Amino acid sequence: MTVPAALQRATRANGTDWLLLAGFAAVGAVYVRALAFTPPEAIQGPAQRILYVHAPSAFVALYLSFGLMAITSALYLWLKDEKLDRVAESAAEVGLAFTTVVLVTGPLWAKPIWGAWWTWDARLTLTLFLWFIIVGYLVLRGAIDERGMRARYSAVLALLAGFLVPFIHLSVYLFRTMHPMPIVLKPSAPSMPADMQLTFFSAFVALTLLFVGLLRARFRLATLRDLLADQEEAT
Repeated sequence: MTVPAALQRATRANGTDWLLLAGFAAVGAVYVRALAFTPPEAIQGPAQRILYVHAPSAFVALYLSFGLMAITSALYLWLKDEKLDRVAESAAEVGLAFTTVVLVTGPLWAKPIWGAWWTWDARLTLTLFLWFIIVGYLVLRGAIDERGMRARYSAVLALLAGFLVPFIHLSVYLFRTMHPMPIVLKPSAPSMPADMQLTFFSAFVALTLLFVGLLRARFRLATLRDLLADQEEAT
């Protein structure tokens, strides 16, 4: 396919993104349910409703976004396929947005429950450190013009960031921490009433759908950017 033909195809694909719109609609519906139809937790009160934003955003950021970023970066180093680099870039940028949500909602929840906006808790500190690594990853991508070198260096940094994810997951088991261990999915007994569980798991589905929509939109943008760069070089 010639570059102009590829540009035309990519431009036609950038119409109304119904998947992305569905993701935003699903998130809106879940949080209407969380605020208006899900009862507050008996001890924490209304502050507990932040859970429906905080926990699903952490899941999407750490396991979906940064997991995908690390996997596609490793595959890029092996296969040298530029599509894999664009997926890694897109996943990193979307993951940074979700991690920012995590780092904002965490202190908002911590203040009424722990009495402090922030503590240098192991999980909180590692998550903040990962946020800075992803910011550095995106800055690195913007600082290198040559596409192959940019992809290689970025892939190495993405792999280093990916290695941090298991430590964040295990931090509540490895260190003394104020952050609670996972309790919702414990096998012994349900940790929430049924209506809270429905809202909680619906939030996971909604934010996962939003992640897929954002990732696809960002990947299309990266593809169009590279095609335009190829077109400029060709002319």
